[in-house]
Amino acid sequence: MLISCPLTQMTTIEKLQIMENIWDDLCRKADEVASPFWHEDILKEREKAVEDGSETFTDWERAKKEIRKIFPYVIEAVSVCCLLPCG
Repeated sequence: MLISCPLTQMTTIEKLQIMENIWDDLCRKADEVASPFWHEDILKEREKAVEDGSETFTDWERAKKEIRKIFPYVIEAVSVCCLLPCG
């Protein structure tokens, strides 16, 4: 299926909402997609960095709240079907 959206006519907020909706949907179907071979190496590097204290991590929900404090125009995704004529 080919879906096209009027990207040149969309606002940044509308584009971000579409991206968030796509990521949310992909997350619900994560078991359908195999990770690339290099993901394991990257994850091990990041785990080691957390263990040795050179990096920390934040819960995704908390991270989104912090991002929205800095970029208040990034809002919760609303159903794209209600916003845009895509098809």
